Amino acid sequence: MPDRVYLDWNATTPLRPQARDAMAAAWDLAGNPSSVHAEGRQARKLVEEARARVASAVGALPRNVVFTSGGTEANALALTPGLRRGSHPSAERLVVSAIEHASVLVGGRFAPEAIEIVGVTRSGLVDLSRLRAVLDNSPPALVSLMFANNETGALQPVAEASEIVHAAGGLLHIDAIQAFGKISFDINAMGADLVTLSAHKIGGPKGVGAVVLAEGVLGFEPLLRGGGQELGRRAGTENVAGIAGFGAAVQAAMAGLDSGAIRLENLQNRLENGLRDTPEMIIFADDTPRLPNTTLFTVPGLKAETAVIGFDLAGVAVSSGSACSSGKVQPSHVLEAMGFGPELAQGAVRLSLGWSTSEADVDRCLEAWRKLEGTLLKV
Repeated sequence: MPDRVYLDWNATTPLRPQARDAMAAAWDLAGNPSSVHAEGRQARKLVEEARARVASAVGALPRNVVFTSGGTEANALALTPGLRRGSHPSAERLVVSAIEHASVLVGGRFAPEAIEIVGVTRSGLVDLSRLRAVLDNSPPALVSLMFANNETGALQPVAEASEIVHAAGGLLHIDAIQAFGKISFDINAMGADLVTLSAHKIGGPKGVGAVVLAEGVLGFEPLLRGGGQELGRRAGTENVAGIAGFGAAVQAAMAGLDSGAIRLENLQNRLENGLRDTPEMIIFADDTPRLPNTTLFTVPGLKAETAVIGFDLAGVAVSSGSACSSGKVQPSHVLEAMGFGPELAQGAVRLSLGWSTSEADVDRCLEAWRKLEGTLLKV
């Protein structure tokens, strides 16, 4: 679509040229990566190269990367009752924050009665005192937190949470799907036992994800059973082309990570400074560290659905929150958990930037907003 501005990168990113090229080359291979002949070994080589790239990007060992069909499956696979580390007792209950992605809130393979939800602060950060209270003097738990919220961009205090979780004998799963490729992190430095990732958030193809385990995590049971693929942890012939594209996207994202984050933060500041010209403008979680590409805003009286349509007609693609809830006209559960009422939660608009976003794109978005606000906010 010519002359359009794409500001919905948190929903999905354009495919990187490097990923497209890697996938095209993989499509020409005939072999099954589990076959021992030359054709199979060629396919296996692509899978293992991608595995090594994903592992290196998060400070893990390649043997601890399990490829999946995407982020949702990765989260479902990670949320496994019976996980343990070393000689610690296994985790038989799940604790999640109230702002998690829907694929985590449903609890994976934990029974509903084994799931407990912990609230968050007005800034959208997990309430660490409440987390400590929930874990104290109770059976070990698997705790699941998203590193970066997909709506507000707020970064969770994962290192502090890890200390609390491990002191209570539990394990920590970090949903890093929105953070990966935007900011650097290391699975060991953050104290995570499992991390989940998705390819299409960093310029890879849709339909590919991964669970990354810290060394020593035990009791990881497969969700899909059948063949012995992925070292017996995820049955099914690997999506060789998709995995190759994932690996190429990871390599490209990591190469420009630090400079890209600085550039995005400058664009974010430009965008938010322009938005603040509107009286009563609210930018959610702006008092806490956030992703450098994410802005969630509203103004009292704004209807997000109408605003998204207005932006679209002006040639600017934005969203009203998580793309996984598209088609559902309902207030953001993230903002409600942060203590904002439905009148504000249902009016939130998300702008998310990416590697090809320019100052001209930001300025065009602000121009569209200035034209829309008078119409959208009039009584």
